[in-house]
Amino acid sequence: MTTTLRPTGPIQHEADGAKSRAYEVCVNGRPVGRIEIATFPALSAKAGAIRSLRIDEADRRRGRGTVAALAAEEVLRGWGCTQVLTSVPPDATAARRLASALGYTERSRSMRKALPAEPPALPAHVEGRPMSEGEFAQWRAQAVESYAQSWIDRGVAAEEARAKSEADHLESLPDGLATPGASLRFLVHDGVIVGHLFVGQREARFGEQTSFVYDVQVVDGHRGQGHGRSLMLLAERVSLDAGMHLLALHVFSGNTPAISLYESLGYETTAVNLFKPLL
Repeated sequence: MTTTLRPTGPIQHEADGAKSRAYEVCVNGRPVGRIEIATFPALSAKAGAIRSLRIDEADRRRGRGTVAALAAEEVLRGWGCTQVLTSVPPDATAARRLASALGYTERSRSMRKALPAEPPALPAHVEGRPMSEGEFAQWRAQAVESYAQSWIDRGVAAEEARAKSEADHLESLPDGLATPGASLRFLVHDGVIVGHLFVGQREARFGEQTSFVYDVQVVDGHRGQGHGRSLMLLAERVSLDAGMHLLALHVFSGNTPAISLYESLGYETTAVNLFKPLL
C-alpha cells in the first residue's frame, strides 16, 4: 500500500509572513487522516512546522503517521526549511513516541498555573519594586542579548536569533514601560537587587487571556538562596493585581532547576515543543 499526501487547497499566506498548507493523508488514494504544515518565520526564515497530524482510528498503528510526517518534511525541505518544529500535549504518548522515532528532540516546554484567589506572601525582607526608565533601557539591552544567546545555544544562526529576540521584545514591549499590561520589577532583599521579572499579558488558546512570564532571572552571586521562588511568587501577585488568574511561561528543556521550581509551585506542562534538523 502507498501512503501519500493530497493537498486540500492552495498554499495559504498568513499575516505574519508564514505560508501553510493542509493535506489529506491517503492510502492508495483513500483518505485516512490529515496533516497541516507551515513555515515559522517567528523563529527563522528557514524554520518549518508540522502544526497538526491526525490519523483515523481504524488506520492507526500501521505506520501511516510515520510516512505522513516524513512526506511533510520533504515538502518543507522543498520550501527551503532547514529545521522542523512541532508541539504535542504532555500526555500524548503515541505522538511523543513517533516524534522520538523520527529524530525529534525536546527543545522547550510551555507551562501554566491557575492562580489562587489570594496573592501569596513574599518572604520577610523581600519586596518588588518597579524599574525606572534608565534601568529599563539597561535591562532591555541585556535581555535582548541573553534571549538571542538562548536560541543560538540551541542551533539557531546568530543573525536569525538576534533578529528574533529584537522582534519579540518589540512585540511584547512596543511602548516600553508604558506598554499596557506589562510589569517590570526588581526583587529587592534587604535593600539589594537580587533579581528581575517581566510579566506581560497575551492571548492564550480559544481567546483566553493570561499573564505570561517573559523574563525572570536571579542576579549572579545570589542564586541558590530561594530568590527564584520569590520572583515567581511576585509574578503571581503582579498577575492577580492585574485581574489575571492564569500565569503561563516558556522554559527551555535544559533548564532543569527552573522546571523543578515551576513544578513545585504547581505549574503544569501544557505542551512539549520539539524540533528536528532537516538535513
